[in-house]
Amino acid sequence: MPRRGMTVEIQGLARLRSQLEDVDEEVLSAIKRAVEESAQAVKADTKRDVAKDSGNLQEKVDDRYEDDGFTATVGWHDAEDYYSRFLEVGTRRAPAQPALGPALEAERHRYRGRLTEEVRRALR
Repeated sequence: MPRRGMTVEIQGLARLRSQLEDVDEEVLSAIKRAVEESAQAVKADTKRDVAKDSGNLQEKVDDRYEDDGFTATVGWHDAEDYYSRFLEVGTRRAPAQPALGPALEAERHRYRGRLTEEVRRALR
């Protein structure tokens, strides 16, 4: 298994794709905006809270989008950032110093509101 940094995924469409084929393009754009806003929030919170080692992890936390913008992956994507997972979950000798997990949990509670608000705006 290749070494990778730690990431989380924010999804907005995977389960609903077949049901949303007939949905207005403005609503689909609203869903994409909500996914992007959530990804940006997770990224910002992670940047703020990540352990300040050399500054590498703070600088390199990033968001990437797939599925035409309906899925966002936030975290450390590069192989040289593999040690981010050790900070997130800890090791036998070092306690966990999570930043990505807590950022995702905080956003989990805000995501429904973001999504609802964006869709309401699109329907007005």
